Formats: sequence, C-alpha cells, structure tokens
Amino acid sequence: MATNYKFKKVKAGRDHIADNFHNALSLSDMAKHAHISPYHFLRVFKDTYGETPNEFLIRLRVAHAKKLLITENHSVSEVCEHVGYASLGSFSSLFLKQTGMAPTLYRRKLWALSAEPFCFPARAIPACYAYHFLGK
Repeated sequence: MATNYKFKKVKAGRDHIADNFHNALSLSDMAKHAHISPYHFLRVFKDTYGETPNEFLIRLRVAHAKKLLITENHSVSEVCEHVGYASLGSFSSLFLKQTGMAPTLYRRKLWALSAEPFCFPARAIPACYAYHFLGK
C-alpha cells in the first residue's frame, strides 16, 4: 500500500488522467504530473487502485463513450474521437472487450427501449433501468 506522500502523488496523476482522458496520454505524461518516474508511477498506481493507469484510462473512455452513444446522435467514429481514440478499430475492440458488445449494437439495444422513434433513450427511459436491462 502506498504511503500518504506517495498516494498524493499518484492521485495527482490519476486526476490528470481523469481530466484529460479525451487527449492522447502516455505513461510518461501521467507520471510527470505525479512527479515520479513512469515505472514507479505504474507500480504504485497498480498497488493503490488495483488497475494500471492504462486500464483506468480505457475504463473512463468506454464509460464516457457509453453515455455519448445513448444520449447523443454522433456517429461511432465521432464518439471514438471524442473519447480520445484515433483508431476506430482500436476503440471498437476495447469497447467490445469492456461491454461485451460492439458500440453500434450497444446503441441499437438501448435505443430499442425507447417508445418514441429516434428519441435518445436518456430522454425516454431512466439510465439506471437501461444499464440494468443490459446487465452492465
């Protein structure tokens, strides 16, 4: 477990990731905001939070993408760019791995719950119900 001093440094790096997830981030960038070496940042981050900085970044991006897919009428490519991915293939693969379905299928399933055609589900059904329905 990290000491209080190390925790504050790693938290600064984690906050930087959370605030800038939509930008390209490298381990060096993350560690620079924590004022420690990249290897040390990676090790302490994993010990503290139970996931690597990259796993945390992917989780944030996918969570934000899920919200955009059901509340906005952006194409999957636009959502991909909004959450910080340059490659649609990489985004789709990571989204599938995290949620168990492709971004387009995720959107279709949630939009199918809406009683009004072409109405974004966030306006028609509560998100808690939609997430429960999808089991995610």
